Amino acid sequence: MQAMVLVAPGQPLQWLQRPDPLPGPGELRLVVEACAVCRTDLHVVDGELALPKLPVVPGHEIVGIVDCVGPGVDAAWVGRRAGVAWLGHTCGHCAYCASGRENLCDAPVFTGHGRDGGFATHVIAEAAFCLPLTLPADAAHTAPLLCAGLIGWRALKVAGREVKTLGLYGFGAAAHLIAQVAAHEGKTVFAFTRPGDTAAQAFARELGCAWAGASDSPPPEPLDAAIIFAPVGALVPLALQAVRKGGRVVCGGIHMSDIPSFAYRLLWEERQLVSVANLTRADAAEFLSIAARLPLRVETTAYPLREANQALADLRAGRLNGAAVLLP
Repeated sequence: MQAMVLVAPGQPLQWLQRPDPLPGPGELRLVVEACAVCRTDLHVVDGELALPKLPVVPGHEIVGIVDCVGPGVDAAWVGRRAGVAWLGHTCGHCAYCASGRENLCDAPVFTGHGRDGGFATHVIAEAAFCLPLTLPADAAHTAPLLCAGLIGWRALKVAGREVKTLGLYGFGAAAHLIAQVAAHEGKTVFAFTRPGDTAAQAFARELGCAWAGASDSPPPEPLDAAIIFAPVGALVPLALQAVRKGGRVVCGGIHMSDIPSFAYRLLWEERQLVSVANLTRADAAEFLSIAARLPLRVETTAYPLREANQALADLRAGRLNGAAVLLP
């Protein structure tokens, strides 16, 4: 197998050849068809997240074909298309797992972080955390659903199903998907981008957003809720200022720069500031069911696997509309 491997944080990924991995008990092996590139991959590569494993192969939005299974795994998996997402293992017995909140497990393992991920030609995954995929879209256009779509869906749920006006701060892979879902639900969606990014603003309007403008601009009307996808702490006070009394601001990323101090009046009047952490398999089942019913426009830019470093650089610089996808 070939893989793009992170040997040390802050260093470019290295193209390495390795022995083909074999699945252990409860595991299966996939031949990777596509792996989308997530901002969390940037946090891994740039050393902004503590890493329990080095070297490590990043990538956690994986679509592949199962070619072999380990002991205890149903052989019916072989030949099927499956997805592998960020949550790769949970303990199953801590208080969070026992209460249906496996996203907060005390001893999780994350794909492309604590175990090798999908920036490779092959990947091993725990069968219980693999997602059967029957969507008609090709692998490249399915891969972004497995994190950008899933975390966007969880953030939308946390924002509140009663929300009518929704602001999305940072219009990247997650926002471009969840904006379509929110608009389909009848919500009025406002998109906030980097100041001057008129291309992203035009893209947001194409996808059904009622308004798109700079992140430091006020929306046309107060928001019921806002979701911050950009890892920029300075957006928190701006979003709080934009939501109406009783509104909620949801931070959808795993890492964010420090939030600057802000006047208490921005939080007062029962505004709420909450975060979303990881996802659950139930979230995945819900969102993939929605994706099967709602034809989503999934905007992608494809890169050969060897060009993973370029894909990461383009994501870091904000040169992408939608999601980057690596193709082995």
